[in-house]
Amino acid sequence: MRWSSLFASQAAVSSALIATTLFTLSASAQDRTTEQGEAQITDPNQECTPYSYAPVTAALAANKFPPIWTIATILPNDTNAQAKYQSIQSQIPNIQPNGSPASTSTGNFSGFTYPSSDPDCWWTFDQCTTPKLAGLPPDLAGVPEPDTLGYGFDDGPNCSHNAFYDFLSQNNQKATMFYIGSNVMDWPLEAQRGLADGHEICVHTWSHKYTTTLTNDEVFAEFYYSTLSMEAIKLVVGVTPTCWRPPYGDVDDRVRAIAHALGLRTIIWQYDSNDWREGFNNVTAADVDQNYEVLIARAQSGTYATGGTIMLTHELNNFTMSEAMKFYTQLKAAFKYLVPMGVATNQTQPYVETNYSLPSFEQYISGTTTVTGGVPVATAGSSSSTGSGSSSGKTNSTGAASRALYDGFGILAAGAAFVGFSVKLLA
Repeated sequence: MRWSSLFASQAAVSSALIATTLFTLSASAQDRTTEQGEAQITDPNQECTPYSYAPVTAALAANKFPPIWTIATILPNDTNAQAKYQSIQSQIPNIQPNGSPASTSTGNFSGFTYPSSDPDCWWTFDQCTTPKLAGLPPDLAGVPEPDTLGYGFDDGPNCSHNAFYDFLSQNNQKATMFYIGSNVMDWPLEAQRGLADGHEICVHTWSHKYTTTLTNDEVFAEFYYSTLSMEAIKLVVGVTPTCWRPPYGDVDDRVRAIAHALGLRTIIWQYDSNDWREGFNNVTAADVDQNYEVLIARAQSGTYATGGTIMLTHELNNFTMSEAMKFYTQLKAAFKYLVPMGVATNQTQPYVETNYSLPSFEQYISGTTTVTGGVPVATAGSSSSTGSGSSSGKTNSTGAASRALYDGFGILAAGAAFVGFSVKLLA
C-alpha cells in the first residue's frame, strides 16, 4: 500500500467519525423525552435515531412484555393476563388454527385443506365479513354514510412520520391509526403524537402475524400486550382502544371471538391501495397510483352514493405516506367526507377510558373534528442514541432485524393471501 493511500484512508475514517459524532450530538440536542419535542424534529434520520423512554425501559426490564417483533405468548409471571385468558375461554369456539405456523406465518397456505363452504368466515379465503358464529358482530368493511371514505393507516407508528402527521394537521384531517404493539414500544413518542393530534387509535396486534395461524393463547397475547391493562398502547399513549384490524386481513370466527371477548371491534376494508406492495412482486409506484385513481373514479361515478367505503392504506414507509399526501386533494374532491372509522360509525367513546371522546359524524362534517382529549402527559425519559427505539435502553439490533424481516420478507409474502394463494377445496 502506498503512503498516500494510507493517509487518504485515515482521512476518510476521520471524516466519517466526525460526521457520526456531529450527527449524534445533533440528535441528542433534540428533545427526545416528550411528544411535543419529538414532533418538532424535521430530519427523518434524526426521527429514526433510537432513543430510550423510561416507562417502556422499566416495563421491559421487569419482563412485563414479550420480546418485540416475535409472536406474543402469555408470560409465565403475568397472573393478570393468565386470569383474563381463563375468563374468556368459554367464549372461544373450537376452531383449529389454519395451516401450520411454519408455512403460514408468512401467508403461504398452499396445501392447506379448507371446506369450500367457508364454515369459519375466513376473510383470507373469500373475504367473508359476516361471522357465522352466533353473537359476533359483522366486521366493519365499509362505512354507512354516503360518499364517505373511512380514512385510516396501518402499521404505525412510523419513526419518520412527522412530515405526514404535519400534513394531516395542516389540513385539519383526522384518521384512524392502526398501531402495532412492537412499533409502539420502539417509538412511543411517535405513538403519543397520534392521540395528541386527535387521531383515533386502534390495535394492529403485537407482531403483525397472520392471526388465524396462531394458537388461542397466542392470539390472546397478540391483543393483550398491544392494548389491555397497562400494556403497550395503554402504557405509552394512555388509552385502551376498542377497535382492531387484522394484519393482511387474516381473520376468522375464532380470532373474532377472542377480539370480541376483549372488547375489540374488527375493522377490515373493501378496497386495497396495495401501497404496501410497492417494490415487491413487480408492483410499481405507477400501479399504486392507478389503484388510487380507480377508487377516485368510482367515487366520482356515484359508486358510493348510498354508502361509503374503506380503503387500505399504510403508514409503513416514506412511499406509502407520500402517496397518501399526493392523492389527498383528489380524494377530498371525489368524496364528500374523509373521516376516521369511529366518526363514520358514531363511535363517540373510542376507548375504555371515559375522558376522551370522538365527535359524531354530524359534528365532524360541521367542522368539529376534535371534541376532547389533549396532549398525553409524557413521563420523562432519557435520550440515548444507542438505546432501543424506546425499548430497553439496550441496542435495538434484535428488534431492528425482526422489523427488517417484517418490512421485507414478511411484506413480500403477505401477497400470498390473493396472489398465488392455493387452497384445496373440499366438495
